[in-house]
Amino acid sequence: MRLLDSHAHVNFNAFKDDGDEVIRKSLEAGVGMILVGSESRTSNRAIDYANHYETGVWAAIGLHPSQLFATRVQGEDYDFMSRGEELDLEKYDKLADFSKVVAIGEIGLDYYRLADINESPKVIKEKQQRVLSQELTLAMHHHLPVIIHCREAHDDLLPLLQDFYHDYRQILPKDKPWGVVHCFSGDMGLAQEYFSLGLDISFNGLITFCSTWDYLIQKMPLDRLLIETDCPFLTPVPFRGQRNEPSLVKLVAERIAQIRHTTIECIAEATTANACRLFNIKW
Repeated sequence: MRLLDSHAHVNFNAFKDDGDEVIRKSLEAGVGMILVGSESRTSNRAIDYANHYETGVWAAIGLHPSQLFATRVQGEDYDFMSRGEELDLEKYDKLADFSKVVAIGEIGLDYYRLADINESPKVIKEKQQRVLSQELTLAMHHHLPVIIHCREAHDDLLPLLQDFYHDYRQILPKDKPWGVVHCFSGDMGLAQEYFSLGLDISFNGLITFCSTWDYLIQKMPLDRLLIETDCPFLTPVPFRGQRNEPSLVKLVAERIAQIRHTTIECIAEATTANACRLFNIKW
């Protein structure tokens, strides 16, 4: 049985001392991964890691909305300083040409921390939306799928993506999704809106200790579902409080199997196939 963690951050500082060990452990357990960047340094690091492995490890590059302004970003299982990076399209354009880069991400909108930034909410939102639009266009130019982050911003994200879909639908893939909304936080109605735009949705360890999305997981089309860890964050039960790792994506698959009253083998096969289709990879 093989699994694919569609959103991992072994390229983050939480793994600076044992990143390769964690990756090898996951690969030996049959778990491949997409290492996702959040700014230029972690995007480069994702590529470096991916280049070390013949298969099973791929990279996504992008500028996360939380990295656009210099501020301290804190949460239950994270605490870091954002330098406030400006989007250098030429730099990301060059990174996107590397063969192990399979997506642009993570990109998106994040309105959760507006009060922590020394700027007006209007300016913050406008900049996030402008940068997201530029990164979406970058992805289309390279014929790469996107990994979309959204926190407390679906009201702005959905119409932005609808406009983008209208403008680019002639060149978007006709036979497969062109992106995924990772760590999905919406309801069934919102999921259907994203499905109609040709997007998948992904779930992580949150679903092992929160039942909010059980109904959606039970009823949604299996061919639109991806799984992820978002490691080192959002560690699933029973390892809450410890650092998350790609190998723990199996617990996400097990929980989905329970919710859908099926086997983990069924979920592993479907979600791995879905991720391979989206990212145009073999695992």
